[in-house]
Amino acid sequence: MHRLRKTAAGVAVAAAAMVAAAVPAFADPVGNNGKPVVPRSYDIVSVGANTDENLFNQLSVSYNSTHKAHNPQNPYIYTWNATPPGSTGTGPSQIVPKAGCTKITRPNGSGAGISALDNNQLDGKTGHFCIDLARSSSGRSPKDPQFGPGGIAFVALAKDAVTYATRDKASGGTNAPASLTTAQLTSIYLCKVTNWKQVGGKNGAIEPFLPQTGSGTRTFFLKAINVTAPGTCVNNALEENQGLSSQLNSANAIFIYSAGDYVAQVFHSAKCGKKPAAGQNAYGCDQHGVLGLDSINGTRPTVGTGANTTINPAFSAKFVRLLYDVVRFNTAANPIPGYEQKFFGRTGYLCTSPTAVKAIKNYGFLTTPLCGVAS
Repeated sequence: MHRLRKTAAGVAVAAAAMVAAAVPAFADPVGNNGKPVVPRSYDIVSVGANTDENLFNQLSVSYNSTHKAHNPQNPYIYTWNATPPGSTGTGPSQIVPKAGCTKITRPNGSGAGISALDNNQLDGKTGHFCIDLARSSSGRSPKDPQFGPGGIAFVALAKDAVTYATRDKASGGTNAPASLTTAQLTSIYLCKVTNWKQVGGKNGAIEPFLPQTGSGTRTFFLKAINVTAPGTCVNNALEENQGLSSQLNSANAIFIYSAGDYVAQVFHSAKCGKKPAAGQNAYGCDQHGVLGLDSINGTRPTVGTGANTTINPAFSAKFVRLLYDVVRFNTAANPIPGYEQKFFGRTGYLCTSPTAVKAIKNYGFLTTPLCGVAS
């Protein structure tokens, strides 16, 4: 078996429990006391990708709680989730990023986060931006602003992998094979292959799903399988990195998933609706639902068992990615704005603090020697 589902079967969530209300309603953004907080005008606020939102919640609380001074020279970091805490839907909601800022549509996904960062202006009262940072789970695209004056910089944070996921054995099983090739995934998402028996599975009409169009995970995956525009058979309406949506409770469904998020959910998080136990991640919950991860080109996306499970370093290179902090371009010598360098630069907190490094691993990702490099 090439499936992580074999090790995760005992923690599957019953299909009958697949409701958004099962997800605990954490604060958004979260303060040091675990309650909602209104960021001050000079604080650093992030929006964007779903993939590392829980990691960012942890990083922000860890940093803020150990740096008592809180003033314009010592800003705190706060992060808005891609969707309201407690929701697995993609419907729009609104947020006020900081005190004194106007209400905006919550940026859901990497693309939406980058657009919000690029279009955001000074608030006109305090001289601060309302959005300082976009979380991105895909690299720079040709449509993104340049790496230069007036543009943006992608700053590497951690490493992740993306694979496909199908219904696990404990939830009823799947008609899909345990492994697909890159070419087979391409044919499925172009709707040229429409039955699982065409790629070595059982007879069943394939039901392909992708995250919403603003998703960085979607963008990365489609690029990896050389698909510019998915076929008309593809459902593009689900929130990423969860198996709670009722549409996925099918032997014919195929979705995509961050391996890092899956590891964090299954092996380091409490069941949704339950309080995290000692040693479990404080943010996020086990949303894998009925899904299990599958292999690509015969290689598993993870290795290890239990709490020692990690992303497989030997996983197919086309499906391994970096996660980024996207900031406004500063100068060629120092691409990261001065007030953000102590957080995101090569010697910044996110790259050098043992607490931050531990959080990156606990939330399922791998560290990278490129952390803090801007491009």
